[in-house]
Amino acid sequence: MSNLTTTPAAGPGRSASSPAPSAAPGRTRAPRLSGMTWLTWRQHRAAYWTYLAVTALITAWIAHQRAGLMDHLAALGWPDSSPDKWMAGIEPYVQQTLKVGLGLLPLPVILGVFLGAPLFAGDLESGSAKLVMSQSARPSRWLTAKLGITVLVVVVCTVALSLACGWWWRPLMEQDGSMGWDVTVFSNTGPVPVALTVFSVVGGVAIGMVLRRTLFSMVATFFFTVAVELFWSMNRLNFANPVRIANHSGVNGSPPLVPPGGLMVDSGSYITSSGKTLPMHTCLHEPSAKAVDICLQKKDVVGQSVDYLPLSQLSSTQWLDALVLFALAITVTVFIFLWGRKRIV
Repeated sequence: MSNLTTTPAAGPGRSASSPAPSAAPGRTRAPRLSGMTWLTWRQHRAAYWTYLAVTALITAWIAHQRAGLMDHLAALGWPDSSPDKWMAGIEPYVQQTLKVGLGLLPLPVILGVFLGAPLFAGDLESGSAKLVMSQSARPSRWLTAKLGITVLVVVVCTVALSLACGWWWRPLMEQDGSMGWDVTVFSNTGPVPVALTVFSVVGGVAIGMVLRRTLFSMVATFFFTVAVELFWSMNRLNFANPVRIANHSGVNGSPPLVPPGGLMVDSGSYITSSGKTLPMHTCLHEPSAKAVDICLQKKDVVGQSVDYLPLSQLSSTQWLDALVLFALAITVTVFIFLWGRKRIV
């Protein structure tokens, strides 16, 4: 890859063997890319700059929207006034944040398809991989440069978006903590979007290396990333530890109220005087409401209970989810290097 390094050209009045002029006193040369790093950035710079520019635009737009939100809250006396003075006009801002969160959910799929899948599949399909290997470059060095720069760009941009979303939505979540459990907020703040996007991208890279066809790899990556995101969305709360609260409201009582900021994860159960729980469909087979009451009394029902997730578990649940996704991403990365070292060309 000696042709990838920059060498000063011999100009008029200077022989090719003449030493390069020394830098002027007080001036230092800016760091420049070279070798595999330069090649990778040069080859994929359009995709990198596009993602960086889109991230900058979204972040600037979020900053503008947050300024409007803060002006609205300040006009109503926030945070010194009571919530009932500003909650009436806050709904449009809440809906706007949820719409933005919904729009950011497909981001891991988009990056996996358009950045991860073609990263190596394009070179393997066109034969550029053989040209690179003929330049005395080791496969591990090529893999490290392409995968490392791509993941670095993805992490930088995703972290910026995650911080911007959290910064924008934090004043709202301080008043309504249950909003943080919504998938549009949970998946776009904290470490979750970073881990999910990195896993989608390296998954697309692995699919591209195995299939070795760009279009075919992009289609396969689309179905893979969509399946990952759907599966993760349905199971994202499995690492949380629900808390049970109960009351003694009697047979015809109401279930206990979930504390502010909590997310109910169970529709409720009957509890007996001994603390045993019975499902809510207990005695539903009885022919009348009076018969249902008599049935519940016979079963010694004294109240109801519900399971919920307190707001204090939001951050820890996000980190546990992210650690699992990061572990999967590392596993796929190891596969990429093992596969690439033996079958890259």
